[in-house]
Amino acid sequence: MNGCRGFSAEETGMKFVAVEPLGVEEETLRKMAERALPDGAEIVLYDTRTTDAGELIRRGKDADVIAAANLPLSAEVIDGCEKLKLLSVAFTGVDHIALDACRRNGVMVCNSAGYSTAAVADLVFGMLIALERKLVDCDKAARTGKAGNGLVGNELEGKTFGVVGTGAIGRRVARIAAAFGCEVLAYSRTKKELPEVRYTELPELLAACDIISLHVPLTDGTRGMIGEKELGMMKRGAVLVNTARGPIVDGAALARALRGGKLGGAAVDVFDSEPPLAEDEPLLHAPHTLLAPHVGFATQEALLKRAVIAMENVAKWLAGTPQNRII
Repeated sequence: MNGCRGFSAEETGMKFVAVEPLGVEEETLRKMAERALPDGAEIVLYDTRTTDAGELIRRGKDADVIAAANLPLSAEVIDGCEKLKLLSVAFTGVDHIALDACRRNGVMVCNSAGYSTAAVADLVFGMLIALERKLVDCDKAARTGKAGNGLVGNELEGKTFGVVGTGAIGRRVARIAAAFGCEVLAYSRTKKELPEVRYTELPELLAACDIISLHVPLTDGTRGMIGEKELGMMKRGAVLVNTARGPIVDGAALARALRGGKLGGAAVDVFDSEPPLAEDEPLLHAPHTLLAPHVGFATQEALLKRAVIAMENVAKWLAGTPQNRII
C-alpha cells in the first residue's frame, strides 16, 4: 500500500488513535499529532495499556491510523481494526506485531528506528560496568557497614570485545568499547566500514572475546542464535550482554553455563517473555547475573525521540513519501 497523498479528514472522517501511552505527556503528543494530521482529524490518545484483544479492537476499530509502542498486536486485533491503513510503531523491533495480518489487510507498518540507539548503548556499558565492578554488592556492603573485602572487579581496558550485529546500536557500542581500550571484533550479515572493528565469523568471535554484546533483530534466522553449542564455544569466564531480544539466546542454556562456571557473567535486559518475569525464569536463579526488566529503550530522551519519529511517520505517509517502512 502506498502513501495516501491528498487524504482529506473532512472527506473521510480520518481518525488517529494511540492505543497505548507512548511515554510522553498527553498534551505534547496531541500537539505532535495535530501538526502531523490534516485539520479536523479526530485524535484519540489512550492513557492506559491493555493486552485484551477485545478492548484493543474497540479502541482501534474506527481508526485510519494507529500508533503503538511495544504492545503486542495480534492478527485478531489487526483483523478487527477494519479501517486501519497505517500502523506507526513507536519502537524499533516489530516482532510483537502480526505482520502477516497487516499484509493481508493492506496495512502499511512503519517503525521508529534509531530512537533508542544512545539509550541502549548506554545501558550496555552501565550494566557491564555494574557487573564487572560488582556495584550491586558494593552498594549493599556500604549500606550495611562493611568494607570492600572480596569486591575486586575487572576493567574493560585490554579486553577483546565482540559485537554481534553492527546496525546503529551495534556500531555505537563498538565505538564506545574501542574508547575504553578494547580490541573490537564484530560479526554481522552486512559489514560496514568501521575503523575500530575487525569483522570475523561468529565461531571465531565467540572463541576470542572476553565480552560479547548482542545487537541483532529477532528474526527466524536469529531466534536461538546463541544456544548451548555457541555458549560452549565461548572463552571460559567470558561475559555475555543481551539488550537485543530475549529469544536470540537460549536462556536455560545460558543459566546452565553460568551455574557450571563456563561463563563469568551475564547482563540481560530482555527475556523470552516481557517482565514481570515468572518465578521459573532460569536466569533469575543463575549466579553472576545482572538483570533489568527490558528498560534499554527507556530514557526520557529516547521516549521523546520515538514519539517524534512515530508522528513524522504519519506526516510522511500522508504526503505520499512514507519513511521507516517495514511493509
